[in-house]
Amino acid sequence: MSLEGYLVVGSIVFMIVALAKEMLRPGLVLFSAVTVLMAVGIISAQEAVAGFANIGMLTVAILFLVSEGVRQSGALNRMAQVLLPRRRSKLSFMIPRIMIPISALSAFLNNTPVVIIFAPMIKKWAEKMNLSSQKFLIPLSYATILGGMCTLIGTSTNLVVHGLMLDNRMNGFSMFELGKVGLPIAAAGFLYMSVFGNKLLPGKKIKLNTNYNDFREYYYDLIVPRNSNLIGHEIKNGRIRELKNLVVLSIEREGEIIGVSSGIHLIRENDLLLVAGKSDSLNYILELENVKLRGIDQVKGIIPKSELRQYEAVIAPRFPGVGKNVSDFNFFEHYQAVVLAVHRNGERITSNVANLKLKAGDSLVLLTNEKFIRNWGDSKIFYLTSYIGDHDVSGKKVKKWAAMFLLLLMIVGATFGKYIYTPKAISFDMFYFSALVAMLMVWFKIMPHQKYTKVISWDILITIAMSFAISKAMQNSGAADALARTTINFSKGFGPIGALAGVYLITTIFTEVITNNAAAALVFPIAFSAAQQLGVDPKPFCVAIAIAASASFSTPIGYQTNLIVQGYGNYRFNDYLRIGIPMNILVMLVSLALIPVFWKF
Repeated sequence: MSLEGYLVVGSIVFMIVALAKEMLRPGLVLFSAVTVLMAVGIISAQEAVAGFANIGMLTVAILFLVSEGVRQSGALNRMAQVLLPRRRSKLSFMIPRIMIPISALSAFLNNTPVVIIFAPMIKKWAEKMNLSSQKFLIPLSYATILGGMCTLIGTSTNLVVHGLMLDNRMNGFSMFELGKVGLPIAAAGFLYMSVFGNKLLPGKKIKLNTNYNDFREYYYDLIVPRNSNLIGHEIKNGRIRELKNLVVLSIEREGEIIGVSSGIHLIRENDLLLVAGKSDSLNYILELENVKLRGIDQVKGIIPKSELRQYEAVIAPRFPGVGKNVSDFNFFEHYQAVVLAVHRNGERITSNVANLKLKAGDSLVLLTNEKFIRNWGDSKIFYLTSYIGDHDVSGKKVKKWAAMFLLLLMIVGATFGKYIYTPKAISFDMFYFSALVAMLMVWFKIMPHQKYTKVISWDILITIAMSFAISKAMQNSGAADALARTTINFSKGFGPIGALAGVYLITTIFTEVITNNAAAALVFPIAFSAAQQLGVDPKPFCVAIAIAASASFSTPIGYQTNLIVQGYGNYRFNDYLRIGIPMNILVMLVSLALIPVFWKF
């Protein structure tokens, strides 16, 4: 490898470490690496910015608008109401009943809005069914990933690989080409989750003949004030007669946590009771005179008690308080909301919340009023904001039907556009129809024109564009050829199949620690060079990269939807490892078995 090659590899190693440690936003990390490579002359200024003109990257940008239009129309909310099961049954039946239609939606829409719409509804539905939502939120995220593998527009990663193929004078993917392997993978994923979900997913196991009437998923901290009539009363096996709608889980007393789920315990003045209840318990608690909700003093005199609501909000990387303490950031001053608790990596943090440093992915339980959701519901500083209670599914029917018609027009047009004859140089491709549909959604006021710049994730676009530049640097420096030779040497006895497995493994490891788009762009030049050195068609390698870069099941940080449901579902990191590693292995085996069948070397 030349000196330039080592410089490129060194830049990539630094980039991977910076991304894994979340030193900066992904777009800025990749921009820094590209700037260094441009400064030393490995790529030109034109090559550094060429990714911004790539048709795959521009299509990703336009699809943000299309997905937002469908979300704003209320069509997804209505679908969620219709698709969720009306009756409780075995988990092996309920999981595919939820996962299959969500995967179908995610094949054509950005995964993030699908999760944002469905997650609160699934949580509320699980409560009504007296089931743990932890059995369904990870499957929700996995369903969007599996669906995204099946079409060209299912995930931005597919469009990135498609764009790289076009840049290297290959034919890109057709609309449903990836479905040849994506559909069998999705079917295997549904089957795996159905069979093993009840055992491997966290939350109380679902048994059909068991009564779950006492299941409560929402938690509240109640202070026993001076002169409360509860002082001296007994907690018997987690129950207090005066708090008939709540279950007491523990007492915090002088810094000590006392479990009270069994036995008899006496209540003392200033005890902090951790209680569990339903999502509508807040109104019941606010009417109680013998206990006081922790944090209520901060809103007294500012927000009337009758207007108080409880919300959950998952912090996004754009949140200005990331890395700051709750008290130092002054959360109430910014958002007129009190942080009651923070859910992080499966832990519910209520003690000393004021001194807790906030992180992206934290799920905040907030006490505020309806103005919060109006002001911040569509903001990019939160991944998800949800009222703990019933969810609004309002929206004009005309807009819902119009949004679905335009989405269908885009899908059909992109699929069959190549068969339409035109005397002019018009390409009826994915870019053509997505741009047309996005424009119509704006002019028909399905997608608010005031928000068109806000709904686009510029960090993702910058990441994609910079990934193309790093990919070019790997080719220019000879690093791609050298790494390809190493991959081939490791798999020498297995021929192209071994090289394909090597490319898949490298991609799937990268995608778990860095962004999926960057992983795809980094491995592409290695795979392309390996195919040339082996004298085989590079397309099977391109398919493997697209599938492996999306197959992020083992960590919450590998895919944005995993991160969203982690905080919202109160999952631990190990929960993903337990359910996700077997899923990763299953997807890899199916991919390596089918890719050579449909795409010959």
